[in-house]
Amino acid sequence: MGSNEVNKIAGALLGMATLAMGIGFLSAGLVSQKPIKKAGYELPDSTATAGAAAAPAAAAAPAEPIAKRLAAANVEKGAAAARKCAACHQFTKDGRNGQGPLLWNVVARVKGSAAGFNYSAALKERAGKGEKWDFESLDAFIANPKAYLAGTSMNYAGIARPDERADLILYMRGQAESPAALPQ
Repeated sequence: MGSNEVNKIAGALLGMATLAMGIGFLSAGLVSQKPIKKAGYELPDSTATAGAAAAPAAAAAPAEPIAKRLAAANVEKGAAAARKCAACHQFTKDGRNGQGPLLWNVVARVKGSAAGFNYSAALKERAGKGEKWDFESLDAFIANPKAYLAGTSMNYAGIARPDERADLILYMRGQAESPAALPQ
C-alpha cells in the first residue's frame, strides 16, 4: 500500500468527520432547545396526592363519627384490612416490633410506648405527655399519618375509606387481653 493510498483513506476519514460535525452544527441551528433550569424532574409528593385525593371525598361527604362507624364495623373485614399493615406491624401478644411497633393492645395505650421500639421524636413527645390512642386519634392517624402527626416516621399514605378504618380499628381493639370499651 503506497503513501497515496494512506492519504486517500485519511482524507476520507477527515471528510466524514467534517461532514458529521457540519450536520451537527446545522441541526443545532435549526432546533432551539430551552436551557435546563434543574436537572431531572420532580416526582409528585405522595402525601400531597393522598391528601388531595382524600380532600374531595371528605368535602363531598364528611365521615360519620367514629362511634357510629364502629357500631357498623366488621371484625373480619378489619382482619383483612390489617394485612396491609402486616408488612411493618404485628398484632399478636407474643409478636415483636418490626419496621413499625407491635400493635397488640394499642387501643387506649399511651402513644409511643411499645417496649423496645425507637419512635420518632413526635411520638416520643406525645408519650411524654401521656396521650393515649383513643378511637378518634387512631382514626385520624390511620387516615393520614403524616397530616395527623408531623414528623412521624411512618411511611404509609393512610386509608382513605372511613368504613375500612373503622373495621381495622375494631379489629385492633380486639387484639388485647381486655379490649377497650366502645365509644357511645
